[in-house]
Amino acid sequence: MIGPVIDLFAEHGLLASAVLIVASAVGVLAYLLLSPGPVRVPLERRQPGHVPRPSALERGAGAATALVERLIHRRGTPVGASTLELAAVKLRPQDFVFLVLVGSVVGFALGLVLSGGLLGVLFAAVVPLGAKFLLGMRISKRQKQFAEQLDDSLQLMASNLRAGHSLPQALSSVAKEAESPTSDEFVRIVNETRVGRDLGVALDMTAARMASEDFSWITQAIAINREVGGNLAEVLDGVANTIRQRNEIRRQVATLSAEGRLSALILMVLPFGLAGFLLMSNPAYLAPFTQTTIGYGLMILAIVMLSIGGLWLRKVVEIKF
Repeated sequence: MIGPVIDLFAEHGLLASAVLIVASAVGVLAYLLLSPGPVRVPLERRQPGHVPRPSALERGAGAATALVERLIHRRGTPVGASTLELAAVKLRPQDFVFLVLVGSVVGFALGLVLSGGLLGVLFAAVVPLGAKFLLGMRISKRQKQFAEQLDDSLQLMASNLRAGHSLPQALSSVAKEAESPTSDEFVRIVNETRVGRDLGVALDMTAARMASEDFSWITQAIAINREVGGNLAEVLDGVANTIRQRNEIRRQVATLSAEGRLSALILMVLPFGLAGFLLMSNPAYLAPFTQTTIGYGLMILAIVMLSIGGLWLRKVVEIKF
């Protein structure tokens, strides 16, 4: 089983190495051109009379992203600016889509060299799916961090209120002293209220953006306090205690269900990993699936059944309370 893999890399080793080098160079170059660099004073501000001329690479990258931007405006985009912002990805939608397209082209070329067109199409399809999956993972991670930091943020707000500070000052204190992503969200709340947005609306938008039921309780408590008055610090202390208990239960549930979630992940990844290995090591073994009508039908049936099984496993291991 290992012999064909060694022979394959011996036969295509130089070509595969060249493709990998070119792919790495293209990926790094695209990232360096499109990713946000360190904050610097622009040259036109330091030298008012000087107009910098972009390099050929910058002009090429700009033309490519402009083309992608026109396509996005014409047909829409699966990834919006709000999604990238929520995932803490400091890229414009057109830049992100352009990088994904470059990755798909590189993946197709790599798969074409290693095994053939089928593996190339598979690699090209995996790149956008992987990018979407990574965005979802980053968003989920930030939302979980926000939920875990919420009780400490409420205690800090309550302490500021007991010290005689106003509610906007308490929010500013959390924005300065809390950890990310809580500090990022509270900075957004403070900035929105400074430009005229109602505090209740800003809090509701944060609760919806972070998908936090706990934070929605806070917004309701603050809204009620603004209407009828009362000791908001005591209310926040009570809500913080409730949220702390819910977080403890949530961590216990995550610990108890960790084995099931890992098993579900392995069961979902195993068929694709095995198919990719067989395509590279012994393509003739999978030829009946890729060269006959019955084989294509069986693959479609397998994908449908795998999708149903994945949804069922997700419902089993996802515990809500």
